[in-house]
Amino acid sequence: MNLAFISHECCREHQMGAFHPEGPERLHAISDRMIASGMEMLVTHYDAPEATREQLARVHDRDYIQRIFAAAPSGDELAWLDGDTAMNKGTLPAALRSAGAAILGVDLVMGEKHHAAFCCVRPPGHHSGRDSAAGFCFFNNVAIGAAHALEHHGLKRVAIIDFDVHHGNGTEEIFTGEPRVLFCSSFQHPFYPGTGADTVEPNIINLPLPRLTGGTEFRAAVERAWLPRLDAFAPEMIFISAGFDGHAEDDMAHFNLREPDYAWITRELHHLATKHAHERIVSCLEGGYTLSALGRCVSTHVDELIGHA
Repeated sequence: MNLAFISHECCREHQMGAFHPEGPERLHAISDRMIASGMEMLVTHYDAPEATREQLARVHDRDYIQRIFAAAPSGDELAWLDGDTAMNKGTLPAALRSAGAAILGVDLVMGEKHHAAFCCVRPPGHHSGRDSAAGFCFFNNVAIGAAHALEHHGLKRVAIIDFDVHHGNGTEEIFTGEPRVLFCSSFQHPFYPGTGADTVEPNIINLPLPRLTGGTEFRAAVERAWLPRLDAFAPEMIFISAGFDGHAEDDMAHFNLREPDYAWITRELHHLATKHAHERIVSCLEGGYTLSALGRCVSTHVDELIGHA
């Protein structure tokens, strides 16, 4: 089995202004690095389908879905949903493909050809809640994928691991109190969106970490708080909100992680997936805004997802 690499050209058409950090250049940087590193030849490429409204409605309110469709511009204007989240005429197709990538990823890894999938898509999703767009996010891609695994494929336990430098507040909101989902989020605190540090829920394991956190501290926290709980939970599929904005070169935040740290956490999750979940992993791109570092991190992440055991 090999890795499914899911993307779509529509994801490059979503624009929020010339100087917005979450731009299509992010996908160009990933593609360039995948080619340069040789990873491009080791994966199987798929075009992401559009998610249906029914699939979106597993995690989002129907009124919210309708508002997003209604807000989509038809001309050259931008429609701002909050201070840093806007739609152009390419946004809705891109958002539907991004959610659809997670759904396709689940379907593929539930088959016999692929053990894991990486969804190289934008816009990201983990700040989107049941009825809210925020933080560059419109639909919660990883949550939609997880709900598809539970409701369509009948899995009983899935884990979502979010190592973006920002708290995955939308994912937490959607799955709080859902015993079939174990959600683990590490993030800089205090920092945007200002949530997660005080959460006390049996299925939520948050790791608020101070600015300037480096690899040693990050790994120790994960080993202490996440790995034993994940092992005990024995997920039947692992989802990753793969944000790389905690890299030392990324100026959107203040962590000091490097490529070996992202390789390590991916490898640990791969080990858990091999033990409990027939290797099944679906990883969805979240943050990462310094282009060179993003490309290197994604290539490293994909290399570990492929596995070499």
